[in-house]
Amino acid sequence: MATVYIALGSNLGKRKENCLKAIKYIHELPFTKVLKTSSFIETKPLGKRDQPQFLNGAIKIETKLSPQKLMQSLLEIEKKMGRVRKEKWGPRLIDLDIIIYDDLKIEEPGLTIPHPHFKERDFVLIPLRELQFDLNSLD
Repeated sequence: MATVYIALGSNLGKRKENCLKAIKYIHELPFTKVLKTSSFIETKPLGKRDQPQFLNGAIKIETKLSPQKLMQSLLEIEKKMGRVRKEKWGPRLIDLDIIIYDDLKIEEPGLTIPHPHFKERDFVLIPLRELQFDLNSLD
């Protein structure tokens, strides 16, 4: 089983309900178990600023799914929940990102692990710290 950290965010509709629904769908994935959920924090949007504030959090899971299959599953959950990708940095019903997948380093089209720039984003770091993720483990 791999230990994986996933960041969640929503700034449209019922943001907390969106995040909780996504967590439920992730828990229902085959060979996957949600171990711990962070608190949710309200954050200002990055990039495109003229949009509602985000609600962000993170989860720690165990899974037997490969990084590629997990990413595909997360994209399917986003689509099932109604996410439409119109513009980069735009508003979204749900956003699911693999931040860490064990100690793997992957760089391929559509998947970079660890997630680029996550160490510079408090809306990811604060929930990760709450889940007791050790940033020094990546050095």
